[in-house]
Amino acid sequence: MPKTLIFLLIGLVFGAGLGFLVSATMATTAAPDPQGAAVHDHSAHDHGEGDAEHDHSKMIHVEGPAPELSLVFHPDGRQSRNLEIKVTHFEFDPTGVNGAHVPGKGHAHIYVNGVKIARAYAPWFHLSALPIGTHEIRVTLNANDHSALMANGAMLETTETLVIE
Repeated sequence: MPKTLIFLLIGLVFGAGLGFLVSATMATTAAPDPQGAAVHDHSAHDHGEGDAEHDHSKMIHVEGPAPELSLVFHPDGRQSRNLEIKVTHFEFDPTGVNGAHVPGKGHAHIYVNGVKIARAYAPWFHLSALPIGTHEIRVTLNANDHSALMANGAMLETTETLVIE
């Protein structure tokens, strides 16, 4: 009986130590999280949404007048902001997502500190509970097929700095 108890204690000590090391390793290799919740990068694999069919690095030059893009932050609590995506010559098209490119239509991709956090299918998006500090907010305009839109040789995007105090 004493040998069984000793082996049990040794197993518990080594098991707990191994569990601690594994969890510590996983915590240090996770993607940085700009909003305090787990961020999961979808670019490396297919979730059945047709990502394998869409080349997210593809660029499409816009036809007609080039869309203009700007960002406005509206306070919504101490650390949250409502992001207003102001665009001209562009229409948000939530029903066309994952479909063929339609000139002048599409959606936006929103990045916080270099990490893509969401797609926007309308000109308003809620940035929830941002940590105190300085954040780089970047928004790109994308076609329905997720291709980046370009005009005059440059991607249609804008970046603003947001300070949460």
